[in-house]
Amino acid sequence: MRIAGAAGVSALMLLAVGCSGAAGTAKKPGASESVTPAKPLPMKATPRPATWTDSDDKAHPLRLTPTRLARGSDSDLSHIRLDDDLKGMVPYYLTFSYTNTARSTLSGVDPSRNFSVNGTNGEAAQRVSLFQSNPLATGSGLPPECREGGAAELAAGATSAICQIFMLPKGQPPATVSYKDDEGDTLIWPVGGAEGGSKGVLAPDVPADGITEDSSNRPVSLRITPKGVRTGSLADLSRFELDADQKKMVPYYVTMQYRNSGKYDLLPSMSQGIALRTAGGQTVKRMLLIDIGGPGVGKCPEAVPYKMVKPNGVVTECSIHLLPKGDAPAAVVFTGEGQGAQPVTWRVQVDGGQ
Repeated sequence: MRIAGAAGVSALMLLAVGCSGAAGTAKKPGASESVTPAKPLPMKATPRPATWTDSDDKAHPLRLTPTRLARGSDSDLSHIRLDDDLKGMVPYYLTFSYTNTARSTLSGVDPSRNFSVNGTNGEAAQRVSLFQSNPLATGSGLPPECREGGAAELAAGATSAICQIFMLPKGQPPATVSYKDDEGDTLIWPVGGAEGGSKGVLAPDVPADGITEDSSNRPVSLRITPKGVRTGSLADLSRFELDADQKKMVPYYVTMQYRNSGKYDLLPSMSQGIALRTAGGQTVKRMLLIDIGGPGVGKCPEAVPYKMVKPNGVVTECSIHLLPKGDAPAAVVFTGEGQGAQPVTWRVQVDGGQ
């Protein structure tokens, strides 16, 4: 059995303690009502045709409309036993409606797993689900801002709505809401109202320092300068064997310049640490092309010059990343190697096609 889900989103089951706290201390069922009103963010509620794939791999047509995205406060989930990695994060409440546009009744429908709320750095929020641990509790355990329950069975033409909780780190406000089903393209709804940009994300062309390792696993420092992200063409990859899914995607070319600011020679292979984060909340690593002795992809050369990079030497490398139609690059991430290596993230500004 397969459950369709949006890439990059973790569905976490958290404990709604209801009448008893994490340490057994009694809490009133109504404690979750005392919350700061959530702040709605600007988002155009545009209906979009989509599909939802059930556990039998059958796709069903839906019409989806995100109607509200609101920023909550830390106190909203004070009665919830949160995992450590979620503590200090900001809750966002996404409400959306879904309409059965088929001619027959749809059973077991749950499009919530395919939605994602994505930060300005292209990283998908963590989706959380709550369950009630105390059957005698009179409260629902959910914050009042997110108590819209969806219907699992929809007659033809019927509409229902559901609210889902997402958590993002402080300083990473949402930039998009996205929907990705296994049988369809990625749908994107832009979100406005981001305050102060994104913490830790550099402008598209700002040089930054990174760390990698040489062939003897010795640390080598780098000065990295993004040179652009371009939309490619599947025609450029005609020499290579692509599977059916890859033939439906769009290639993007990421060009980076590396200066060896360390003490040891480097093989030009730093692009192995490059990934694209997308507006749809996916993290897409570079495409691996087997082309021993071949000409490569002319519009995205693997390395120029292709030779050992000596101290203070410079090399320009290009990597290819396949994205689903409808999605778009949001950020470039370099992940180095060795002790002290930290990811470096740049905002993407896509150049016009080739």
